[in-house]
Amino acid sequence: MIRIVAVGKIKENFFTQAIDEYSKRLSGYYKLQIVEVADEKCDDKTLEKEADKILRHLKETDYVIALVIKGQKFSSEGFAETIRQLELEGKSNITFVIGGSLGLSKRVIDRADLKISFSDMTFPHQLMRVILLEQIYRACKINRNEPYHK
Repeated sequence: MIRIVAVGKIKENFFTQAIDEYSKRLSGYYKLQIVEVADEKCDDKTLEKEADKILRHLKETDYVIALVIKGQKFSSEGFAETIRQLELEGKSNITFVIGGSLGLSKRVIDRADLKISFSDMTFPHQLMRVILLEQIYRACKINRNEPYHK
C-alpha cells in the first residue's frame, strides 16, 4: 500500500483533477490512500501542531519517506529502483509525507526512514502531491518495463 500524508487541502480544481487521474492510474499497481491533515495558522507552534497530526497517521510498520529540500535526490530510474527494493524487502506499507508551507518538523523528519528531495527549489505542497503521484506512477511503469510517455 502507498499512503500519502499531506498537510493542507487541495483547493484548486486543476490539482484535484491531476491527483484523481494519477490515483486512478496507480490503482492498477497499488492500494493508494491520501490523508490530508489540516494546516495550522502560522505561529511559533505551527510545525509542532502539524507534526502531531502527521505522526498520528504513521504506523510503526510503515516505511516513511519524507519529502524535504535537503533530502536525497534520485533520477526517475533511481526512485523506481528504491521502490522496487522496498517491495523486495517486504516493506509493503510505504508512507510519503508532504509538509505544509513551513515544511516538516524535526520530529517528523526524524521518524522518516528516508528523506528525499525532488529539487532544490520550493514547490507549493498542492503541486508536490501531483509531482509525487506522477513519479510513483512512473516508477511502476519503469519497474514493470511498461511504456510511458516521456
